[in-house]
Amino acid sequence: MRTLIKGGTIVTAEQEFVGDILVEGEIIRAMGAHLDEKADRVIDAQGKYVFPGGVDQHTHFSALCNVGDRDTAGYETTDSAIVGGTTTIVDFAPQDPDRGLLDSIDYRINVRAKDKACVDFALHAMVTYIMDSIFDEIEDFPRRGISSIKIFMAYNGSPLHVDDGTFFRILEKSRQVGATVFVHAENGEILNFLRSECVKKGQLTPHYHYVSRPPFTEAEAVRRAIYLAGQTDTPLYIAHMTCREAIAELQKAKGTGQRVSGETCTHYLTTTKEVLDNPDFNEAAKFVCSPALRDQEDCEALWQALAGGLLTAVSSDHCGIDVAELKQAGRDDFTQIPNGSPGAGDRLHMVWTEGVCTGKLSRQKFVDVIATQPAKINGIYPRKGTLAAGSDADIVIFDPSYEGVIRLADNPNGVDYNLYEGRRQSGRVETVLLRGQVVVENAKFVGRYGQGQFIPANMYASGYENRN
Repeated sequence: MRTLIKGGTIVTAEQEFVGDILVEGEIIRAMGAHLDEKADRVIDAQGKYVFPGGVDQHTHFSALCNVGDRDTAGYETTDSAIVGGTTTIVDFAPQDPDRGLLDSIDYRINVRAKDKACVDFALHAMVTYIMDSIFDEIEDFPRRGISSIKIFMAYNGSPLHVDDGTFFRILEKSRQVGATVFVHAENGEILNFLRSECVKKGQLTPHYHYVSRPPFTEAEAVRRAIYLAGQTDTPLYIAHMTCREAIAELQKAKGTGQRVSGETCTHYLTTTKEVLDNPDFNEAAKFVCSPALRDQEDCEALWQALAGGLLTAVSSDHCGIDVAELKQAGRDDFTQIPNGSPGAGDRLHMVWTEGVCTGKLSRQKFVDVIATQPAKINGIYPRKGTLAAGSDADIVIFDPSYEGVIRLADNPNGVDYNLYEGRRQSGRVETVLLRGQVVVENAKFVGRYGQGQFIPANMYASGYENRN
């Protein structure tokens, strides 16, 4: 099957030009200004932008969010992501209570995602139960196509929390095999104290979620994580950065040449903490996530850090948690609200609308932060994250003339709300190809459930370029 995409404005992280793309089978075969090639299908892209499929490196599909017999965050809901222009996710594979890291990864691939995934996916290992065997399992990452491992500095007292000693051992072992360490950086001990103080005072509404997670708790953990990673010379990636204080720590470390980078997420760029003041519990609870939302000055600092290359990617941190049932657990106590919000389907549209259309990001930087850098960081570039001969034909045709509003009804995400409901949307993903197959047409999913494939990652990804 040969497909020719004609006359679109092709945008990558490196260049922008009007031209054509020839797809043969699953691969891009050629790109150029005027390709004179025969094809089984011709797609007219005149007046449209042509981007590489988005890569969302921070998602939590199937993250313990069951309502009855329905998995509200399951891989079958990745149709929302692909309609929103994301063709590859890098999902977290939490270590199950009765499984090691690698068994949990296998379960993710062969059970959770099988016959359900609509997008291609790579996986992060994720430590949730500390045991000596995990250090032996890290040694097997290269053979299993796993190039990263996630740890939590927060959530003290739960299986998620990783103490500093274990963190240090994971850093050392990861460097030996060429893996990158992802870290959720918040000081969990102080968070627990601040949360308990709020409860003692009867301060129980969602407003106190951000009161109990002040910026310094993130900045301190970022500083500590950077210091520990520096002692082992291990590339460190800081997840969902939110505030000026944490960015300052990142900038300081990068200025010394340390191999550390960071991401932010769509909601931290576009939404401020005031939404948690809404007297309607259901509306406020939608925005309970960790770290907490910040103020407008922090939003602006994040945009500037993206534009300047200090932050390298925008992720969704997608975690589908129903309001009507699951978030009700915290109606009388904010500490019981499950943390997390959906967003994989809205990432490209929100970053384009709030970033490109306002002049905060160029089109090439947009492609860089939503596709190219996430692919590089996770060892799946250039197969993913770019438009080039030999790369997978993951292609987004984007209509910049569209004007509308975001509505859950237009792109259901498996959850009972859209975080950005009613927000302005400029531009729209119109057509999407996944490995050469048209899977979105006229902004509707026309692919099949189970079309997504596991993408093994290469070790020694972008943080290791200058390794000894």
